[in-house]
Amino acid sequence: MSTRSSSRANGAGDERSRANGNNFSRSARPEGSRSTDGRRHEERRVTERTYEMHVERVRTSSPEKAARREKRRQKSPERRAPREQAQQQQVPPPESPSPLAPWKPEVRLLPRTSAPLASRVSMPAVASTVPQAPQPRPLADMSLQSQEAAMVEDLLFVFMGYEGQYVRFVKGYNPDDERDRLSGPGFRMVPGLDPSLQDLTQSMLGMATHYAALVAFCDVQSRDEFGAVNQALCAAVRRFLHDYLVLMAQLETQFLTTGGSFTIHTLRLHTVSTGQMMLQLYSLARELLRKNGLLDEESDGDGDGDDDGDSDDYDKVIERLTPGGDLLSASKGICKGGTVLGILTRRLETLSGDPGARALLTTLLREASRPYMVMLNEWLHHGAINDPHGEFLIKEHKSIRRERLEQDYTDEYWERRYTMRDQPCAPQLDGVRHKVLLAGKYLNVVRECGGVDASKRVADVPLTLDDDGFLDNVNNAYAHANASLMQLLLTAHALPARLRSMKHYFFLDPSDYFSYFLELGASELRKPVQAVNVGKLQSLLDLVLRQPGSVVALDPFKEDVRVEMKEMTLVKSLQRVVNITGIEQGAEQQPANISSLTMDQQQQQPSDKNATGFTSLQLDYSVPFPVSLVISRKTVWRYQALFRYLLSLRYLESQLSTTWQTQTRAPSWAHRGSNAPLEMWKRRAWTLRARMLVFVQQLLYYCTAEVLEPNWNRFMARLQPEMGHEGQETRMRTVDELMQDHVDFLDTCLKECMLTNSKLLRIHSKLMQTCTVFAAYTNWLTRELDKADPDLCTSQKPKTMTTDQWRRFRANRTPSSQAAAATRSSSSCKPSEEEAAARVRDLSDIIRKWEANFSRHLQILLDALNHYAATETVVLLSLCARLSAANHGTDYAGLRADDDGVASA
Repeated sequence: MSTRSSSRANGAGDERSRANGNNFSRSARPEGSRSTDGRRHEERRVTERTYEMHVERVRTSSPEKAARREKRRQKSPERRAPREQAQQQQVPPPESPSPLAPWKPEVRLLPRTSAPLASRVSMPAVASTVPQAPQPRPLADMSLQSQEAAMVEDLLFVFMGYEGQYVRFVKGYNPDDERDRLSGPGFRMVPGLDPSLQDLTQSMLGMATHYAALVAFCDVQSRDEFGAVNQALCAAVRRFLHDYLVLMAQLETQFLTTGGSFTIHTLRLHTVSTGQMMLQLYSLARELLRKNGLLDEESDGDGDGDDDGDSDDYDKVIERLTPGGDLLSASKGICKGGTVLGILTRRLETLSGDPGARALLTTLLREASRPYMVMLNEWLHHGAINDPHGEFLIKEHKSIRRERLEQDYTDEYWERRYTMRDQPCAPQLDGVRHKVLLAGKYLNVVRECGGVDASKRVADVPLTLDDDGFLDNVNNAYAHANASLMQLLLTAHALPARLRSMKHYFFLDPSDYFSYFLELGASELRKPVQAVNVGKLQSLLDLVLRQPGSVVALDPFKEDVRVEMKEMTLVKSLQRVVNITGIEQGAEQQPANISSLTMDQQQQQPSDKNATGFTSLQLDYSVPFPVSLVISRKTVWRYQALFRYLLSLRYLESQLSTTWQTQTRAPSWAHRGSNAPLEMWKRRAWTLRARMLVFVQQLLYYCTAEVLEPNWNRFMARLQPEMGHEGQETRMRTVDELMQDHVDFLDTCLKECMLTNSKLLRIHSKLMQTCTVFAAYTNWLTRELDKADPDLCTSQKPKTMTTDQWRRFRANRTPSSQAAAATRSSSSCKPSEEEAAARVRDLSDIIRKWEANFSRHLQILLDALNHYAATETVVLLSLCARLSAANHGTDYAGLRADDDGVASA
């Protein structure tokens, strides 16, 4: 050290001499000065070597660099001296190394999050990362009592989430990583602790992990995106953590004031129950975090200290990559609202045998359900949804407004404006979730359409899910909302009168006004459907509906009836519905499919080339809201199907009646001729027409008197409230029951009218087509009869014809036929018997084909009716008995068509 001091002094002197401007050269110095300089040079070399050796001991260097440096030191002085002498004036003496700057940790302010109570102070640095950290006294050098006191002091720090002197975080734990903080830090103890204390200390470190993880859980799970239920749950957990910190403060006070009597065993006894509570909270927090994708399923959070825990699972990362390269969340949705309440409820049921866990989870469920119950009560009693986080059972689609929907807004507004969420609801609401949905819906309808606020103010509504009056609250709210809407429908909007109006127009009850309408619009309705003037028909219908003396003239809703033309035939439309919805098998999705199919038919209607105004005529009915909840577009479609079916029967009956008039009044049909085979042919034509007319009339009577009227009376009876034995109202029917009753009434009518069975539809369609063709060919048959009757081929009156019949026959005869008859009369040339017989045979073949076609298909229909009456609809048995008279006496009477025939028909 003396040599280093003298060297530093000499060097300082040299520096001062150079700084004072001594520029004398060495060659000019005296001889004494040269010997002094050489001695100083030797001292400087010794000082430098000593300093370098000291630096080497302090500095860490590789063996290769040390070997190279040693070789440089062993160079000859002769080679080093000239260079050092040359650089002596330029190289300043080496300075002593400056000490390292002291470590100054800084507290950072973290970015603001949506969690209102989340800590924004940065986490303390891990002790292993602190430079030149002071090392505590080794445990091996301490006595057992000192070790125990040191460990108790460390545990009090560790219990609050900080590192102690002898208990540190495991390697790999990063407090700045959110997943590490949510899993909780693992702790390790420095070696040297007595084994008797090590096991006790290790058993208590889990509680410290749980506390640190719960603090991070409350900071993360209370963000806005996790909803109010999670925030209420985090607030309850924070209260438990506050009690935990109070306990730690009390234990620290006891440790500091009792001297050495506070041992690690005492600390263990004081923290056993608290550790169980923290374990339950930690387990619940991890389940919620896994549901939210904030923790992996395989993460255990025990902090074993292995570096393998930090390795990424690349396979899962690749699976979660989107096509754009972003990482997806491990879960599809956020666990909030009813899902959180469901997890709490299931854990409460599972751990109900543990008194401590049951009390803890009951408290958490009670506190977490408070914001959910606020939203539930607001919906039940006011029909409003205050759900900024999207966690309530009911979801409101605010984009669906009545003003934005054009014609049919009812189904979309009613079914899609308020819907249930796909996520699970609270288990306590599973049995009444449908009532919860309808209660708020009813209040909204009453408020929007009735102009009356039907909100019910309840003084003591339940505030938590475990309240004893929870279910009574839901049932009472539903009953009040239902009664309010039923009162609005039945009184203010006159629902029964609306339904009777629908019956007048669509079931033709009474039908006098409609017969008059068909007579006025016959010329227009005979045109092809593309040429029909719908505006003219609408004017005629309005004129008929305002005709004095008619029942419908007093109907206040006659302005809502409109005339439409549908190019698709009724049979094709019904067959499409049957094939898609499977009505005959009783498919439950029929209403929705009918609605979608109706819209599809409106967008793309396959036209029928032979469609006329009579076959395409259809009525429509405008229903205002909220009556349209009961008379929706789905039900209007059913009304229209029944109307078109009844109209087809009425029109076919009128055609066959016109045929009867023609065959009764026409002279060629009325007079008895001399040709016996021709007279037999007439009787066969009359009989076939009568059978067809009986078939249509019996079918029409069955549909109206045995199907529509009884079902209508039963449906109207269900509109009335149920009365008890003493005349008191026992139960008010709900709006949903009323809607379902209306749909069931129409579906029953469609089924019993054979409009929901594809096989019956095909057979019925062929029979109707046969009757229609026969009625349309009556004029052609009359002309052929004129040609085939030999008595009418001359201009002379036959003996079998009266004068009045002859006069009418001559008046109806065309000029060409009169000229031909005059020519035959002047030439006294009559058709030969062979020609007359050939004409009669041709006519007989034609009528035989009609008879066979009608009789065969009628018998197939009777067999099918017998089958379905025995298996499905018993009311079809009466129709079968009525229609059997139309086939009595034929070759097909009593014969059962085989299954192949039924299927092919």
